[in-house]
Amino acid sequence: MGFAALLYISAAFLTLSSVSNACPPSDRAALLAFKAALYEPHLGIFNSWTGYDCCHNWYGVSCDPETHRVADINLRGESEDPIFEKAHRTGYMTGTISPEICKLTRLSSLTIADWKGISGTIPPCIVSLPFLRILDLIGNQLTGEIPADIGKLSRLSVLNVADNQLSGTIPRSLTNLSSLMHLDLRSNKISGTIPRNFGKLRMLSRALLSKNKLNGPIPYSISYIYRLSDLDLSLNQLSGSIPNSLGKMAVLATLNLDGNQISGTIPPTLINSAISILNLSRNGLEGYIPDGFGPRSYFTVIDLSYNNLKGRIPKSISSATYIGHLDVSHNHLCGPIPTGSPFDHLEASSFTYNDCLCGKPLRPC
Repeated sequence: MGFAALLYISAAFLTLSSVSNACPPSDRAALLAFKAALYEPHLGIFNSWTGYDCCHNWYGVSCDPETHRVADINLRGESEDPIFEKAHRTGYMTGTISPEICKLTRLSSLTIADWKGISGTIPPCIVSLPFLRILDLIGNQLTGEIPADIGKLSRLSVLNVADNQLSGTIPRSLTNLSSLMHLDLRSNKISGTIPRNFGKLRMLSRALLSKNKLNGPIPYSISYIYRLSDLDLSLNQLSGSIPNSLGKMAVLATLNLDGNQISGTIPPTLINSAISILNLSRNGLEGYIPDGFGPRSYFTVIDLSYNNLKGRIPKSISSATYIGHLDVSHNHLCGPIPTGSPFDHLEASSFTYNDCLCGKPLRPC
């Protein structure tokens, strides 16, 4: 065999081995169909999506090193990537999310975030991706509903569809997401109730549902989520009372219930708990501020403003370990404002528009 023939064979072998290390043609075709449904005019992020190997230098695409199947799509419209710094701007993209994405059957994470102009619906076939762990579609113009069978995604740990135009209700199947750790549905048009069995989401650490049209009660079962540290249900139309059990949660640090139609009294458990940010403002809460503050009470923020609270500010508040910001304005409180910490660093606006509060920083009693 001549030298030229050997060179030809070795070149052919190299070509074959590099092709065998490339992504499958079906994955490449799915990505190109996905790209075809989008228009990104300013940054040229899709300029690198050329050649037969979508695992190699395609912007935002990562593959499994063993199977060479597409595993991650990470396209963020706000990023510190050099492509953004060079353009001196954040991203803007229009178009829709093509259902062809569902042909990437080994997909583990799908992030199409903060492009501001992507519209259309979340493809319902997304629920057929058995390895999906992260679905992050925040900051677009997506409409329609969260896919009804979202609960089929047994490995899903992050579901973030905040800052879109989604409507409909929270799918009842969502509570089957036993691996879910981060749920963000903020700033949409989602209505209906929070599922009664929401507490099935035992791995959840953040539940952010603010700025929607949710109504009905706060499910008692939320208190079963022992890992939950951040619960934001603010700016909805929730009603009923605050479950006493929320104050008994081991790691709940942030509880935002402001801007709802919640009634009843403030559970004393909330005052002497692990909670450090407590916002109950702009509701219909009645009765007294619980006189149960103690060394366990550590609040960076406690906002009880714009309610129907009456009586005095409890003296036990002085025994709290720390209170950074307190607001009890716009209630029906009366009597002297306690002296000493934390009252010596609070402004008059924290106490105004009550029936007859007096003492520093208001008028003398």
